[in-house]
Amino acid sequence: MTTTLGSDWQAWQESWDRQQEWYLPDREERFRVMLDMVEALVGPEPRVLDLACGTGSITARLLERFPKAVSTGVDLDPALLTIAEGTFAGDDRVAFVTADLKDPEWVSLLPYESYDAVLTATALHWLHSEPLAVLYGQVAGVVREGGVFMNADHMIDETTPLINAADRAQRHARMDAARAAGVLDWASWWALAAADPVLAGPTARRFEIYGEHADGDTPSASWHAGALRAAGFAEAREVWRSPSDALVLAVR
Repeated sequence: MTTTLGSDWQAWQESWDRQQEWYLPDREERFRVMLDMVEALVGPEPRVLDLACGTGSITARLLERFPKAVSTGVDLDPALLTIAEGTFAGDDRVAFVTADLKDPEWVSLLPYESYDAVLTATALHWLHSEPLAVLYGQVAGVVREGGVFMNADHMIDETTPLINAADRAQRHARMDAARAAGVLDWASWWALAAADPVLAGPTARRFEIYGEHADGDTPSASWHAGALRAAGFAEAREVWRSPSDALVLAVR
């Protein structure tokens, strides 16, 4: 690939969005429901922790809808954080923290002791269930009383194998057709980043940290809700779902 985007951060954001939508055609719908629930439960001026923030996809949509919100993005990926920091440079509503969510001290790096909402999407499936349950306990410690946590991710219901197989086959057929039409998949997007003079260094460091892809778990929405209640949340349940993904909301 010879295309370079350099420091055109908006172009990188759009490129990332298109690549993610190849996997998640209903990505914007889950963001909309997430922000609906933020407004319903904590109001239109929230302090938000964008957990495993990547390029800041949630933060961008949060600030577009709620201009008086503030956001702290946390991630470990040097390439995606470079895009995020470039995108929001000069916006005093936004701060970014480089931290490993597997490190028990990551919470100490945050600029605030508590948040109205902690939001994450399509990221925590990189963790296995045991460290994810530990993370949920840490998240419970930074969500204020009455605040919320939401996780939109792959959440497979293993009790419906026929439905799961049919959905998977249909999704993969659509993805194959889109890729044939020129849509970038995960590997192609990272190849583009690795070839770019601005992102080449951060991308190389990213692969030193993560490798090609992590191998975490995709437990059911009911598992997530149970783990969140066990972590100290008063209520937790699924508030949106597609055949393969769900958004689980927990109230502290």
